[in-house]
Amino acid sequence: MHFPLFGAAPIPFDDLHTIEKNIPNIILWAVPVMLFFTVIEMVVTYYQEKEFYEKKETIGSILVGLGNLVVTAGLKVGLLYLCIWVYNLIPWRMELQWWTLIPCYVIYDFFSYWAHRVSHEQRFWWATHVVHHSGEHYNLTVSYRLSWIQHLKIIFFLPVAFMGFHPIIFFVTNQIAVLFQFWVHTEYIRRLPAWVEYIFATPSNHRVHHGTQDQYIDKNFGATFIFWDRIFGTFEPEIEPVTYGITTNIPNKANPIFINFHELTDMARDVKQAKGLRKKLFYIFGSPIKIAEEKKQQEIREAVDSEVAV
Repeated sequence: MHFPLFGAAPIPFDDLHTIEKNIPNIILWAVPVMLFFTVIEMVVTYYQEKEFYEKKETIGSILVGLGNLVVTAGLKVGLLYLCIWVYNLIPWRMELQWWTLIPCYVIYDFFSYWAHRVSHEQRFWWATHVVHHSGEHYNLTVSYRLSWIQHLKIIFFLPVAFMGFHPIIFFVTNQIAVLFQFWVHTEYIRRLPAWVEYIFATPSNHRVHHGTQDQYIDKNFGATFIFWDRIFGTFEPEIEPVTYGITTNIPNKANPIFINFHELTDMARDVKQAKGLRKKLFYIFGSPIKIAEEKKQQEIREAVDSEVAV
């Protein structure tokens, strides 16, 4: 029996390139618009003598963004193959109906919240996300700072694919979700009407997420909808001015290789030096905050031992 929505025919893998061509390149089309508004923000910042941009950091953001576009383009066919494989595996496949984009987007954003939250709570996933937080200035170029290995997090979104959404719907949803986050990375849009702030991850809500103050750390994970944070107890309003960056800011601000892989390098060194399997696993999957606290305490102990030895 063929239902109006469910029960769509499997997609032959021979049609993979046809499906790929039918997926609109929304992000690619949006790049000129993003650059246009970024340049406007830069010019306004310059004439207002605001300290929203820093030369080396801006160069780093742009280079990271360009690299991410290359990586994404290179992985597109492989990710599409995976989505088609999942789509063909299940019997409740949905027809290609554009209105299914709405439920797909809401469900996708729910899993995005948890993927984002786990990326802050476990160091392995933090290494795929720290790139985005390493900027010490908040501006539109921060939205370009997307890790070159962030696609590992596709594992968090497989439940969405297993719900039977058409692969084209899944890919369009992903692109819109990424583009939504462009406009929230600015100081120029202050608080919006209360109902907007209650529902959406606005610039005000997202500035909090990038804060290094104690009350702001690990808050406001929502990508499009902030009500996930309200539901799961991670919401924090913007009250005091936000201090941006990470708890230990990086030195090589213009080097995209360093920006992308410094945390992985540190993690590998910590694992190598750690004694025992439990400690090694802690340095891979432990909380980045607890790992930083432990390393700080270890430095203090080593300093005290050094003074005693002298």
